[in-house]
Amino acid sequence: QVQMVESGGGLVQAGASLSLSCATSGFPFDRVAMAWFRQTPGKEREGVACINCAGTSPWDSNSAKGRFAISKDNAESTLYLQMNSLKPEDTANYYCAAAFMGSCSGSPHETEFAYWGQGTQVTVSS
Repeated sequence: QVQMVESGGGLVQAGASLSLSCATSGFPFDRVAMAWFRQTPGKEREGVACINCAGTSPWDSNSAKGRFAISKDNAESTLYLQMNSLKPEDTANYYCAAAFMGSCSGSPHETEFAYWGQGTQVTVSS
Protein backbone atom coordinates (compact mmCIF):
# COMPACT_ATOMS: atom_id res chain seq x y z
CA GLN A 1 0.00 0.00 0.00
CA VAL A 2 1.40 3.36 -1.07
CA GLN A 3 1.68 5.99 1.61
CA MET A 4 2.93 9.55 1.18
CA VAL A 5 2.67 11.89 4.14
CA GLU A 6 3.74 15.53 3.94
CA SER A 7 4.66 17.56 6.99
CA GLY A 8 6.31 20.84 7.87
CA GLY A 9 3.76 23.35 6.62
CA GLY A 10 2.53 26.23 8.72
CA LEU A 11 1.99 29.95 9.07
CA VAL A 12 5.08 32.14 8.80
CA GLN A 13 5.94 35.74 8.06
CA ALA A 14 7.44 36.88 4.78
CA GLY A 15 11.17 36.26 4.68
CA ALA A 16 11.02 33.20 6.91
CA SER A 17 11.98 29.64 6.03
CA LEU A 18 10.14 26.33 6.14
CA SER A 19 11.26 22.78 5.49
CA LEU A 20 8.71 20.37 4.08
CA SER A 21 9.08 16.60 4.30
CA CYS A 22 7.30 13.78 2.50
CA ALA A 23 7.68 10.37 4.09
CA THR A 24 6.85 7.55 1.70
CA SER A 25 6.41 3.80 1.60
CA GLY A 26 4.94 1.12 -0.64
CA PHE A 27 6.76 1.86 -3.88
CA PRO A 28 10.39 1.86 -5.10
CA PHE A 29 11.32 5.37 -3.99
CA ASP A 30 14.89 5.09 -5.30
CA ARG A 31 13.69 4.29 -8.82
CA VAL A 32 11.34 7.19 -9.45
CA ALA A 33 11.61 10.93 -9.84
CA MET A 34 9.84 12.98 -7.19
CA ALA A 35 8.37 16.45 -7.26
CA TRP A 36 6.66 19.11 -5.23
CA PHE A 37 3.56 20.81 -6.57
CA ARG A 38 1.47 23.56 -5.05
CA GLN A 39 -2.11 24.69 -5.51
CA THR A 40 -4.25 27.60 -4.42
CA PRO A 41 -8.06 27.63 -4.61
CA GLY A 42 -9.35 28.14 -8.13
CA LYS A 43 -5.97 27.58 -9.77
CA GLU A 44 -4.31 24.63 -11.45
CA ARG A 45 -1.68 22.64 -9.61
CA GLU A 46 1.76 24.13 -10.31
CA GLY A 47 5.02 22.22 -10.42
CA VAL A 48 7.52 23.76 -8.01
CA ALA A 49 10.52 21.44 -8.14
CA CYS A 50 11.48 18.01 -9.40
CA ILE A 51 14.40 15.67 -8.78
CA ASN A 52 15.44 12.46 -10.47
CA CYS A 53 15.55 9.00 -8.91
CA ALA A 54 19.18 9.31 -7.85
CA GLY A 55 18.59 12.62 -6.13
CA THR A 56 20.51 14.63 -8.70
CA SER A 57 19.72 17.12 -11.46
CA PRO A 58 17.03 19.06 -9.66
CA TRP A 59 14.65 21.27 -11.63
CA ASP A 60 13.13 24.38 -10.07
CA SER A 61 10.33 26.60 -11.31
CA ASN A 62 11.14 30.24 -11.99
CA SER A 63 9.27 31.20 -8.83
CA ALA A 64 11.31 28.76 -6.73
CA LYS A 65 14.73 29.25 -8.30
CA GLY A 66 17.29 30.54 -5.85
CA ARG A 67 14.93 30.23 -2.86
CA PHE A 68 13.76 26.59 -2.74
CA ALA A 69 15.82 23.41 -2.77
CA ILE A 70 14.47 19.93 -3.39
CA SER A 71 16.29 16.85 -2.16
CA LYS A 72 15.57 13.19 -1.56
CA ASP A 73 16.99 10.65 0.86
CA ASN A 74 16.69 7.27 -0.81
CA ALA A 75 17.79 5.45 2.34
CA GLU A 76 14.87 6.98 4.25
CA SER A 77 12.42 7.12 1.31
CA THR A 78 11.82 10.75 2.14
CA LEU A 79 11.53 13.83 -0.06
CA TYR A 80 12.33 17.32 1.19
CA LEU A 81 11.72 20.90 0.13
CA GLN A 82 13.71 23.62 1.85
CA MET A 83 11.97 26.95 1.32
CA ASN A 84 13.80 30.18 2.13
CA SER A 85 12.88 33.85 1.76
CA LEU A 86 9.21 32.98 1.63
CA LYS A 87 6.80 35.43 0.03
CA PRO A 88 3.03 35.85 0.43
CA GLU A 89 2.59 34.52 -3.11
CA ASP A 90 4.10 31.21 -1.96
CA THR A 91 0.94 30.62 0.08
CA ALA A 92 -0.59 27.34 -1.16
CA ASN A 93 -1.22 23.73 -0.36
CA TYR A 94 2.00 21.83 -1.16
CA TYR A 95 1.89 18.26 -2.45
CA CYS A 96 4.62 15.69 -2.99
CA ALA A 97 4.28 13.39 -5.97
CA ALA A 98 6.00 10.25 -7.24
CA ALA A 99 6.59 9.98 -10.98
CA PHE A 100 6.04 7.04 -13.28
CA MET A 101 9.58 7.54 -14.58
CA GLY A 102 13.05 7.92 -13.08
CA SER A 103 13.86 11.38 -14.37
CA CYS A 104 12.23 14.79 -14.58
CA SER A 105 11.33 16.06 -18.03
CA GLY A 106 11.71 19.74 -17.31
CA SER A 107 8.62 21.41 -15.91
CA PRO A 108 6.65 18.60 -14.21
CA HIS A 109 3.06 17.93 -15.25
CA GLU A 110 0.47 16.18 -13.12
CA THR A 111 -0.04 13.44 -15.72
CA GLU A 112 3.56 12.28 -15.23
CA PHE A 113 2.97 11.38 -11.58
CA ALA A 114 1.45 8.21 -10.19
CA TYR A 115 1.15 8.82 -6.47
CA TRP A 116 0.30 11.92 -4.43
CA GLY A 117 0.39 12.99 -0.82
CA GLN A 118 -2.54 14.66 0.90
CA GLY A 119 -0.89 18.09 1.00
CA THR A 120 0.42 20.43 3.65
CA GLN A 121 -0.67 24.05 3.89
CA VAL A 122 1.89 26.84 3.74
CA THR A 123 0.68 30.33 4.58
CA VAL A 124 2.99 33.33 4.34
CA SER A 125 1.81 36.59 5.86
CA SER A 126 3.07 39.98 4.73
